Amino acid sequence: MNYRRIIPNMCTASNLVFGMCSMLSTLHHDFFLASVFILCALVADGLDGRTARFFGVASEFGKEMDSLCDLGSFGVAPALLAYEFYLNTFGLLGCVVAIFFAICGMWRLTRFNVNASAVHGYFQGLAIPAGGNIVAMTTLLFTMLGVDPHVFGWSYPLLMAIVAYLMVSEVHYPNFKGDGGDKLYAIPKILAAIMFAAIVWVGHEAIVPAIFVAIFSTYAAFGIVNSLFLLFSKKD
Repeated sequence: MNYRRIIPNMCTASNLVFGMCSMLSTLHHDFFLASVFILCALVADGLDGRTARFFGVASEFGKEMDSLCDLGSFGVAPALLAYEFYLNTFGLLGCVVAIFFAICGMWRLTRFNVNASAVHGYFQGLAIPAGGNIVAMTTLLFTMLGVDPHVFGWSYPLLMAIVAYLMVSEVHYPNFKGDGGDKLYAIPKILAAIMFAAIVWVGHEAIVPAIFVAIFSTYAAFGIVNSLFLLFSKKD
């Protein structure tokens, strides 16, 4: 047995453990803990690959294990959280949006695994940890601020569906790995900075979740705007 695999595998497994804890918390309507556990899953997800490379034990088995855990923690858990938080008030539509989110997460992970050797320098579509944490951190922010989600009306399922679609879209997102990639234009950066500041200012009474919402939301928006700039630059 290669004992060096234990630590990265424990990190990967803890990702799913946190995802399960989130789902159990959601079922008990503890939306605060449910959201925090998804953020904890993100931390675990960020550590497994790094520890595997550090110990020189990166493998295809670990990659597949990581994807399966990601689906639970960032696909199913956020979908269930959003459904119990507010989507359930929309009846069948709420069910469809929640299921759509989980399916898009599955599709995103499958495409990533298949195209891992072909796509470099960027993410094709919004990464599922980012999509899942947009849902989780906005829920945490609303919970800490005491915001009634009913004030958002139909915009809530609409935005949820948009985030889900972004995961399977052709939008390019920077991976920050320094391995090339698309040009990052100045205007999208400026717009992202303004959006970030606006979200933090609006949610300053719950500054920590506001910062996380700002990070993930501006990243999602930046990819859209920067991809449009790339598209029009190619036409020129």
